[in-house]
Amino acid sequence: MSNNTPLYPQQLTVHQAMELANAHWNAGQAAQAEQLCLRVLQVAPSQPDALNLLGLMMHAYGKMDLALDYIRKAGQSPGAPAIVFSNLAELCRQRGLLQEAEQAARRAVEQEPQLALAWNNLGIILQEAGKFKASLECLQYVASLQPDNAEVHNNLANTWKRLGDLQRAQESYQRALNLRPDYAEVYSNLASLLSELGCIDEAAASARQAIDINPQLADAYLNLADIELSRMRYAEASHWVKALLEFSPRHAGALITLAHIMIANEHYEEAAFEARKALAIAPDRANAHMILGKALQALGQYEDADRAYSKAAVLPGTVAEEALIARAVLLMETGDKQAATAAFEQALKRFPDSARIVAARCDNKFYRAGDPDIDVMESALVSEPTPPLNEKMMLHFSLGKAWLDVSDSERAFFHLNQGNALKRASFHYDAAQTRAWVNNIAEIFTPALMAQFNNAGTASERSVFVVGMPRSGTTLVEQILASHPGVYGAGELRALDRAVARAGRFPDDVPRWNNADFARIGTDYLEQVSHLAPEALRVIDKLPANFFYAGLIPLLLPGARIIHCRRNPVDTCLSCYSKLFAGEQTFAYQLDELGQFYRDYEALMAHFRQILPADSFIEVDYETVVDDLEGQARRLIDFIALPWDDACLTFHETRRIVRTASVAQVRQPIYTSSKGRWQQHAAHLGPLLKALGMEQK
Repeated sequence: MSNNTPLYPQQLTVHQAMELANAHWNAGQAAQAEQLCLRVLQVAPSQPDALNLLGLMMHAYGKMDLALDYIRKAGQSPGAPAIVFSNLAELCRQRGLLQEAEQAARRAVEQEPQLALAWNNLGIILQEAGKFKASLECLQYVASLQPDNAEVHNNLANTWKRLGDLQRAQESYQRALNLRPDYAEVYSNLASLLSELGCIDEAAASARQAIDINPQLADAYLNLADIELSRMRYAEASHWVKALLEFSPRHAGALITLAHIMIANEHYEEAAFEARKALAIAPDRANAHMILGKALQALGQYEDADRAYSKAAVLPGTVAEEALIARAVLLMETGDKQAATAAFEQALKRFPDSARIVAARCDNKFYRAGDPDIDVMESALVSEPTPPLNEKMMLHFSLGKAWLDVSDSERAFFHLNQGNALKRASFHYDAAQTRAWVNNIAEIFTPALMAQFNNAGTASERSVFVVGMPRSGTTLVEQILASHPGVYGAGELRALDRAVARAGRFPDDVPRWNNADFARIGTDYLEQVSHLAPEALRVIDKLPANFFYAGLIPLLLPGARIIHCRRNPVDTCLSCYSKLFAGEQTFAYQLDELGQFYRDYEALMAHFRQILPADSFIEVDYETVVDDLEGQARRLIDFIALPWDDACLTFHETRRIVRTASVAQVRQPIYTSSKGRWQQHAAHLGPLLKALGMEQK
């Protein structure tokens, strides 16, 4: 037989060709299947089965755009079967095109009502679009058609979880595992559920088990990254996302999670870059717009952030509520309380049953007895199903604030203790290790070291550091200073922390540095902040935790000034304990640990007080500022060597962004109600008072 003799001398029909193409594809002979499909399309360019199979092939090859193009064309063909629309729905879902996905899935089930796959796809799409009750109906119908289908029970569990019924979700996951013990997707989803239940170690183990079963399961990597992010292990979270990106570099969800991690690490430019990469791949992904908004807000690009949040709020998905809250908080930060109030109301109109929105506006109002928001939040905590862990924490802290406003200590501390305990259980903190580290700083920064490297760094009179415990008046001092026309309040920068970290381990490596090292670190810091208000005579870096570096700053930046803010120890700690911080304040969520940390901070600052140059370091007491605003404001302006300006006395009228837990307070004139506030709550502060070495009265 000649090599030129045809293997199939007979003319194949389109039907026969497609049967053969499917056989080749199922046998792993992709090239032969593709050639047959292309031959069919030469004869019948709109043949839906050939277009559909080519679409599935391109999807398997990772060519998502081409896959979607083929299957869209298949759906336009007259007589396209229901499976084509079901496949189109799934591809659109994967690309974040939820509206088109829902339309395609509904067409599939209308065309073939018994097609369980199409109902399953519709249920998942509705779930991702935030239409949870409709999703539940679809998936329960699929479960009635296929009660022994593990995938259906997994999807049903996901919807129960979205509805907040974590018990039914866990039961459905377990049923899926009973049917298929090696079901990687279930272990991945169960990890997310366990994380919400506060079982963090078990959650991480479940996600790792999913990866062990299926090393290509993207969601497992993302869930594990989210778990590590929740306990502030940013390096581990980043590791898992990058592991996913190694085999799926265009995974939009991975890029979004990477942006989230970068925001947590305060690398905002990089976060915005990753978010935009995600949007280039999936322009209609609501959570990509959401994370871009967060990055832009942190970068001070407020109008662009507002647009990103607004876009996220109108796109299909499950982040609309979060986006509306974020937009309202953004308006709070810009000082437009009226607009923020209206934005919260707008959010409640769209989500009228949302206790989360009610809780989120706690810093935008002062509660009085009988406030209906209190009843809404109290009811949400005891409702069935119970709220997810993060929402429960938020509700407890908001209710703690509300009952403190009302002066009901008993109820306030019931909620504050609950909220703090939930938060404290989510991460590791070693108080003894922290104390040893702080003591090490004091031992290294000796008068001899300060004298040896005096003027070693890069001179700068422009930099002013406002330091102290959180909630000690740092924001108030910054706002007074930033009201001066020659001063720019930059907020809580991480520039110094990054510059020091790039140079080595602090404080251990400090004794090994030389003059050039100190100059290089100082230059690194100045380069990071050089773009901030280049015309300003002074730039305020108000990161309270920079007190750890108070001894280092004069060595890095000769001429820079440090303002140490102090406040009554118990008032400071009570204010910390009543706040769910956005950033890392791991010492703040247990009263005895909080008191011990305060003592460590106090000892370190007492040490620095003895060795810092008088012309670069002053201390300001919050209570004194409250009692003598003008005297202390003039003292501050004199310290930073600028002429007096009366605008510093009307600091609450200064229009600038304030990104801090004290955002509401600095929009008000000086008030005295926070002085000695702790005394009316002393009965609930026993562990704190003991740690501070104070007798409870």
